[in-house]
Amino acid sequence: MRAERIRSWAWAHKWSSLVCTLFLFLLCITGLPLIFHDEIDALGGERKLVGAPSARAGKPIDAMVAHALDDYRQAAGEQGVPLFIGFSPDNPVITVTVGPRAAATSNEMRLFSYDRATGQAVGEVRDDGVMSLLLKLHTDMLLGLPGMLFLGLMGLIFIVAIVSGVVLYAPFMRRLEFGTLRRDRSARVRLLDEHNLLGVVTLGWAFAIGLTGAINAFADPLTLMWRQGELSQMVVGYRGQPPLEPSRYGSSDRAVAVAQATEPGLMPQFIGFPGGAWSSPHHYAIFFQGDTPLTKHILSPVLVDASSGQLTQVGTMPLFMQALMLSRPLHFGDYGGLGLKLAWALLDLATIRALWSGLVLWWGKRGRRA
Repeated sequence: MRAERIRSWAWAHKWSSLVCTLFLFLLCITGLPLIFHDEIDALGGERKLVGAPSARAGKPIDAMVAHALDDYRQAAGEQGVPLFIGFSPDNPVITVTVGPRAAATSNEMRLFSYDRATGQAVGEVRDDGVMSLLLKLHTDMLLGLPGMLFLGLMGLIFIVAIVSGVVLYAPFMRRLEFGTLRRDRSARVRLLDEHNLLGVVTLGWAFAIGLTGAINAFADPLTLMWRQGELSQMVVGYRGQPPLEPSRYGSSDRAVAVAQATEPGLMPQFIGFPGGAWSSPHHYAIFFQGDTPLTKHILSPVLVDASSGQLTQVGTMPLFMQALMLSRPLHFGDYGGLGLKLAWALLDLATIRALWSGLVLWWGKRGRRA
């Protein structure tokens, strides 16, 4: 490359890196324990339930919903409406999300878990632990949607820093063998070699993490786009009708049975009740998942009329929603067991070191110029 082009790429790499470095430190540090959230939760003494997966069998779903509504009324002192039901493919835990109304915000929702094998309450899932705080810092810096969108932007800027770093790697390192660390040179040269090596070793991982993190950050706008696009087309025949009142909701068990007949080889992952972000004002939306570590995050929606219990539509998720669903397991590395999580942790630590060395190099150069 010509000198002018190299200078342009160097400028892009420097400033894109500096803009996002502070926030990348936050994301890497908070993301490290989140990689092992399952193992950390197990250390907390959570009781493991034995029995058939709640996605396969157990007590009637309607009974679990009634139990959750009673628990919500006692806890909140008011009547609630069911919003979501979550199933597990591994254990008998079933969760029921309840809120004061169908369009409740996330802050108004309360999540209750039960042993579907016995019908006994496991307890309310509270959002006040250390891991919950770390997750909020990691996803939105405790700022809600504006924080999520801002971190999504930082993720995209990080992609620019990665691409510009790759472009600069070739002309500056072409005379050296891969992995060379010039120990006989100055401290700055040694640090530069380390920065370049860590950058190229973590290249693929960092690109995937940055991209999937950015996709996750735009989850709310993407879900709204799906709701206003594909979902609205699936229920076009209900357009103009008033929202279904909770008192007219039919049997959840019947809705799941009707939907399961259309997807006999799959397991339900969750049910969206009428009026929520993942359903229409008139339908149960039953989302089915695959049976492999990756395909279990690709969902197939089936809409069942919540009043009559009749099948309305079997749909497929658009590519941008499939990308959103796959981005979370790829981001946290929780689809390949403990071995993959350890690899994710090592790459995370290497990225922290690369960020630190890059910052030290910039500061040292700035000091010499001063």
